[in-house]
Amino acid sequence: MTDLYFAYCQGDVLLTSEGHIPSGETPPVDFQPWEHVTDIQSPQGVAHIYRLDSPVTDRADLQMMGLRQTFEVLSPEMYQLAGKCAELVYWDQNSKYCGCCGAPMKWHTDISKHCTECGKELWPQLQTAIIVRVTRGDEVLLVHALNFRGNHYGLVAGFVETGETLEQCVQREVWEETHIRVRNIRYFASQPWPYPAGLMVGFTAEYDGGEIQLQRSELGSGGWFTRDRLPQIPNRSSLARWLIDDWIEKGLNN
Repeated sequence: MTDLYFAYCQGDVLLTSEGHIPSGETPPVDFQPWEHVTDIQSPQGVAHIYRLDSPVTDRADLQMMGLRQTFEVLSPEMYQLAGKCAELVYWDQNSKYCGCCGAPMKWHTDISKHCTECGKELWPQLQTAIIVRVTRGDEVLLVHALNFRGNHYGLVAGFVETGETLEQCVQREVWEETHIRVRNIRYFASQPWPYPAGLMVGFTAEYDGGEIQLQRSELGSGGWFTRDRLPQIPNRSSLARWLIDDWIEKGLNN
């Protein structure tokens, strides 16, 4: 199988100058003796995952690129694998010591560790979030969150809380952020979201009453939009965009 080298530094991943994940018999940049190299099997090849102490800036054949930006240059399969590898690097950096006794953690399998003292086992944890497209007739609910990078509008989203179903989370988040009620909640799709370790679960829902009252601690603006009067929307890499595009296409086909 092909040997692939996923090297990360400060949120960037190492690519060739042509925009590919480096591959071959030897790593593009040598592993440091103190760095752990994680090896995982994938349909694309054996992924060797490690962290760089500093970005590579002096090689004409290599470049550093932000993980989000690689969506535009990598294949969908390779982009998803790069996200998984980035999550493992992040998890490794944040799981050096046992949360129970404070002793050092040691790698046990390709994706797990165990405590060197009390034996506690640890696996990477996902933060699950919902995102929902709410429609009212020929209109869609779009919001601009205060933490958005840029001026685009997206969909209501939020993290799942302990003790609630995904559908209950949809209802709660929509109510908390906009003060409206929804019905006919339906699963749409899911997407790994390695920023830094999330899983986005997408839903559709229909308006069921209430007037929009934005949660100002979370949202800067929002409202109902028609297909011929849309604001700037998210780029093609996000589940939010998939949900919006699906709604647009359904309108064109009617």
